[in-house]
Amino acid sequence: MDTVYTRLQESTRFIDSLIPKRPEVGVVLGSGWQGFLQEIETPQEIKLSAIPHLLPPWASQRKGAVVVGKVSNVNAACLDARLHTYEGFTAQEVAYPIRTLGMLGVKTLFVTNTAGGINRTFPVGGLMLIKDHINIAGEDPTRGEEEIGLGPRFVDMSRAYDPELIGLTEVMAKGLGIRIKKGVYASVRGPTYETPAEVGMLRTLGADAVGMSTVPEVIAARQMGIRVCGISCITNKAAGLAKGKITHEEVLAVMNDVGIKAFKLLREVILSSRRLQPAHILHRK
Repeated sequence: MDTVYTRLQESTRFIDSLIPKRPEVGVVLGSGWQGFLQEIETPQEIKLSAIPHLLPPWASQRKGAVVVGKVSNVNAACLDARLHTYEGFTAQEVAYPIRTLGMLGVKTLFVTNTAGGINRTFPVGGLMLIKDHINIAGEDPTRGEEEIGLGPRFVDMSRAYDPELIGLTEVMAKGLGIRIKKGVYASVRGPTYETPAEVGMLRTLGADAVGMSTVPEVIAARQMGIRVCGISCITNKAAGLAKGKITHEEVLAVMNDVGIKAFKLLREVILSSRRLQPAHILHRK
């Protein structure tokens, strides 16, 4: 019988046949975060297009691969790009790579992105630990026919972003001399940037930053019992707060300047996350 779960098993078996060890940690690299791949020792790149049932992203500047190797002696799998619903993918398709990582044995997932700053105290070029999110886009990979093998039908999102990982990241950032804020991430569909009125609405709802990704991946991970840590780089002020136009080129330029410290923090947190009590994981087939 052809189901999402049986397709995931096929994807997992294919990757398993190519890698020496299963990953403990998964990383999703958002726009401008691809420089983190330099932190991977003995990297092994597998094109998403080569993996059964996995779809590559359409964005031309991204490769679309899973890179397996070690980060500070931790077995890790990094997605060098993510799928977006604004590219025409469904939430289920966006979440498929995360579910594949879960089936491979990933216990902890780090999701990274770039975001527009809504909170006026959050500086451009600063990092934000995601403490919660607002799913304005309404995208949910658990919608549709229930897949028994993927976890509970109704997913508890009260602690979507792991408090221990948040605390650990704060400690690591302080030790590295990196200032980091905690905030709420609002996910919108895109790809158009928000209007000033929309940004005002998001601020009223309690959002500190806004972007066009991440939430479907987090929902899928939490359904499978995977711990999640989310880090945003504030690459621009949101509409109504910024001077001039907002462009994707500006976003990438800021991330390029911030990259070294962001990558160093992520590397140290991945290493230190091993000290935490293992999460209860649903799938190890």
